[in-house]
Parts: sequence; C-alpha cells; structure tokens
Amino acid sequence: MLGTDSPEPEPENATEAELRVAMDAAPNKRSYRRVGAVRALLMGHTQKEVSLLFACSERMVRLWIVMFNRGGIDALTSRPRPGRPRKVKLERLKDLLVPVLEDPTQAGEVHWTGVKLHGWLKAQIQAELGYRTVIRYLHEIDYNLRVPQRWPERQNQEARAAFLTELQALRESDPSVELWYGDESGIEGDPRPRRRWTVRGGRPRVPYLGEHIRTNVIGSVCPATGESFAMIFDGVDTDVFQCYLDHLAEAIPPDPQKRRILILDNASWHKAARLNWHHFEVRFLPAYSPDFNPIERLWLRLKADYFSDFIARSPEELIQRVSTALLAYMNDPITVASQCATRK
Repeated sequence: MLGTDSPEPEPENATEAELRVAMDAAPNKRSYRRVGAVRALLMGHTQKEVSLLFACSERMVRLWIVMFNRGGIDALTSRPRPGRPRKVKLERLKDLLVPVLEDPTQAGEVHWTGVKLHGWLKAQIQAELGYRTVIRYLHEIDYNLRVPQRWPERQNQEARAAFLTELQALRESDPSVELWYGDESGIEGDPRPRRRWTVRGGRPRVPYLGEHIRTNVIGSVCPATGESFAMIFDGVDTDVFQCYLDHLAEAIPPDPQKRRILILDNASWHKAARLNWHHFEVRFLPAYSPDFNPIERLWLRLKADYFSDFIARSPEELIQRVSTALLAYMNDPITVASQCATRK
C-alpha cells in the first residue's frame, strides 16, 4: 500500500516491475502518466518531485495514490467514454453545415430553423440523426441561434467613409474640438419584457394596460467626457428642437478653449434654416447611419435598465420614471463615457 502521508514510500520490486510493464502497455497518455507517477513513488521519489516530473499538482498525485490503493493498476487505466460512437465525424458535418448556414440559398432555403436543418442534414448523410444531436453539433462548431440585427440597405459607403475621415481630420488638426452627438427617442409606457429564470414549464407574465402612453426625449452626449443633457417633450418639431437647443446652450455654456461640434441625423427639424445653434457648430451624419451615433447605445441601455417590466399607469408616472433615468445618467459621466465610447 502507498501512504499518502509518507513522502517516501518503500519501493516494492514486484509491484514496480508490474508497473513498468503496465506503462509499456498503456492505451493512452493519461494512463501512462498515472502509472508512471505511481511507479516513481515506489522507486522512492517524493510526491513533490513526482508532481514536478509529471507536470501535475500534488493533489492529483495523492488522488492517483488513493486510486492505486483501492483498485491496483486497473484503477489507473482510463477507459473509453460511455455511449455509442458518433455516426458522423464532426469534421465531415462541419464541411456540410458551415456553407449552408452562411448562405441558406445553397440548400434552397431562405432561413433555417432547427427542424428544417435537421431534416436537410438527415437527407444529406443518408443516416438516422436525432434533432438534439444536430443541435449539439451546432454548438460544438460555435454556432448559436441569434436574432439578426436590422441593417439599412440604402447606406452610401463612400459617404460613410468620408464622414469618418472628416471627423478624424478635425480631431488631428484642432485639439480643442469637442464632439457632441444628439438624437431623439420615444419611450413607451408599456413594459419591455426580458428573459428571466423560471421553472420548467412555467409561463411568466408581465401585465400591460394596452393604452398608448408615450413620451419623447431629446438628448446630447459627449463621449469623450461623459457629459450629457436631455429634456422630455410631448413631441418633436422645429420649435421644440429650438427650445431644446436654447436650454442645451445654457447647460453647456461656451468655452473659449473648446470648439463644440454637434452631430445629428438628417431629421427635417434638424435642418430648418431658422434654427439658432448658439455656440455649437453642426454636422450631419450620413444617411441611414445610426451606428455612427453613440447616443443610440445610451438609449438602448436606458430602456433596458429602467423600462424592462415597468408599466406606466399614467403619463405622469411615465414622465417621473424617465426623469429618474435621465438624471441617473446625467449625474454619472463615467458610465456614460463607457457606454458611448467610440468603437472602431
């Protein structure tokens, strides 16, 4: 018997000889390491020396000692995993799946569901293959079921590239430039359901009134500093936007050492000739380019944090909730800067 407490067990020549034969006949590397470690212990090496020699922890060496004392050499030999061998090799399945997952039209499909993919794959390999097996294969090749993001088709890539070049040139030519991004967002009073943990078979519910309670927010953010300013309105038009600009100019007063540029989308009320921009210079985003406006991410975060499963029973209750959310972000520039940081 090997002693787990004794660092230098007495060698047993007969057992050591058997272990040497077992090492030569080991079916895999794992079994070879285990048998070799126990043989080294019987030859007089300490547990620490064995752990260094076989690149394992001393705890693992003690575990192998316990296994050997209980079941001998057979206990050290690792056995094949239980279950039937796979009918289809992962490499072959990957060659079949990846092209049609990237382009379903190659298989005559517009999009894939798990059931359709299962049926198509069975027909291709001419073998019985369970639905859950196909899903497991997909996970093993790093594919997950995701909802596609809606993306504008009418983007002008040349205009987008020119816009980014212009911003980069502004930053490099004038260190005093401070970029501000503005946008509007509508906020509904009905709850935005989110996924939640529930017992199997359970059906969580979120109440709603069915009434159209809505308000609008106009905001601006400076990603470099995390400063933000926002106001709540019933709707948006040129007069409302001018009112917002007046208050923005008061909240963010002119600074002789800074050149503030306000970047907006192409909404009609942003381009009215009678607008007074005060000390802000204005630039407009390329058409269909909301991904260039970091305040969009702030709106998404605000709605997720404050309006998931929240139900407003009156316009006043919705406005109070929106005010709380906006003040939380306006008073936390570090979080805003992190959320709206420029992404390359």
